[in-house]
Amino acid sequence: MKAWPIVGICLIEIILLLAHWFLFHTWMSFWESPGLAEVLAVRVVLLALAFSFMAAALASFRFHNALVVPMYKIATLWLGFLNYFFWAACLCWLTWYAWLALGLSANPTGARPLIAGVLFVAALLTGIYGLVNARVIRIRRITVALPGLPESWRGRKAVMLSDLHLGNVNGAGFARRMVAMAAELKPDIVFIPGDVFDGTSADLDRLIAPFKELAPPFGTYFSTGNHEEFSSSEQYVAAVERAGMRNLHNERLTVDGLHIAGVPFGDSTSPIRLKAVLDGMRLNPAEANILLNHMPSRLPIVERAGVSLQLSGHTHGGQLAPFNWMTRRIFGRFTYGLQRFGELQVYTSTGAGTWGPPMRVGTEPEIVLLTFN
Repeated sequence: MKAWPIVGICLIEIILLLAHWFLFHTWMSFWESPGLAEVLAVRVVLLALAFSFMAAALASFRFHNALVVPMYKIATLWLGFLNYFFWAACLCWLTWYAWLALGLSANPTGARPLIAGVLFVAALLTGIYGLVNARVIRIRRITVALPGLPESWRGRKAVMLSDLHLGNVNGAGFARRMVAMAAELKPDIVFIPGDVFDGTSADLDRLIAPFKELAPPFGTYFSTGNHEEFSSSEQYVAAVERAGMRNLHNERLTVDGLHIAGVPFGDSTSPIRLKAVLDGMRLNPAEANILLNHMPSRLPIVERAGVSLQLSGHTHGGQLAPFNWMTRRIFGRFTYGLQRFGELQVYTSTGAGTWGPPMRVGTEPEIVLLTFN
């Protein structure tokens, strides 16, 4: 393994250890006189949980079995709740110091269990809401006007499915549900701009098999996302092709007069490489050109190449508050929705699946129905 992944893993684990220590410290400070056995039990459980996600994540890249899959699910579930328990712990201390400053009671120490109880219950309920919200898939209906659109495509519909993250959390059952929802919309064509898979070890053909039943008249088109490129993308591309999808690897196709192109995630991150690829496609700006590009970035290059509409995912809209604030700082208004960059239109989807914690707070999972005009 190269040095930088090891450094990254160590940094993440240090952050997780500090977060769990902070939870333990807050628990010890805000609950009245915990017994020695109770303290020891909490310390052991939190220490095990602190290592659970990295251990499960590393194991999931090598193995897929009856031990690794539930371990991964439990670890990612805890990671989601940890996020909100951590913020609850921060608020405990802020509330406590405000309580002292305002002199709200004669016995301020006695208020500590109440403060912690209210905030940690709120954190628990937020996590439960996130679990439910992540499974309620919304249908977003968008009308897109494309200059140079062939008359044959006016009024036709496309389904956009992004960031399914099929793997240990979102399994074949989730894929069947997504296919059934997409089929009900009766699309003429389907676009999948990356992260069909989560990047972990899995029975890829079993996960993607439901897509064999999705047969729009003009086909299903796919380009790789970052999760298909954690290692070699060949196995993931082969699986989607066996399921009947067309992988667009730095190429352009013309489908009944509509130009559809795709670039893999790795090439899209390099300005020089992306420019060379798009220039090689010789897109005509006077015609409608749709690009599958997993991440909503390098937009000046895409616009100058003559692309009419870029379809992206990747951001998840931030997936979990408060990380949606961070995502907005990185991608700005292109974090979500239909936006314009000069002559280029960009639709960034929040995606249908989840990565890591199977939760969504502050964002909503979606399947997008595009109607061309």
